[in-house]
Amino acid sequence: MSEAALALSLFFHIAATVIWIGGILLITFLVVPELNQVLAEQPALNQILRRLRKRFTIVGNLALATLIVTGLLQMSTDANYEGLLRFSNRWSQALLLKHILIIAMALCGLLLQFTVAPALERASLLRERGGDDADEWRRLGGRERRLTVIIAILALSILAASAWLTAI
Repeated sequence: MSEAALALSLFFHIAATVIWIGGILLITFLVVPELNQVLAEQPALNQILRRLRKRFTIVGNLALATLIVTGLLQMSTDANYEGLLRFSNRWSQALLLKHILIIAMALCGLLLQFTVAPALERASLLRERGGDDADEWRRLGGRERRLTVIIAILALSILAASAWLTAI
């Protein structure tokens, strides 16, 4: 890969990292807690969170796809890369750890995106129309918060693994 192509790949990789992990951390630890505090128990809260969830899902998934493509390109050109499923040096072992963390994070994201979020959206719509099951809505909200905190912790762990890879 040429120097210019590698630089472009690194640029898109870093930009996608900022969008994906930065977005997750910002939403998890700043935006949602503030919205919950300001709009607690108001119907507008459900609408805002639903819209935020939908918008970030699109942006986050695009960033994740970019990370996968650029990461594979960069991995294949690294001098430490010895081939598929070869973990004989510290770099490849650190990369394996990073990939395990990414897979765990992606699985949590899929669980959130395809099970918890749709159920929470249905419960929120019912709540807005007055036919809610408050206990179910709280249970799903708690599940969403737990999963997003797990995802945020995994995101920080991925950044730590990336720093370790760079240092090796």
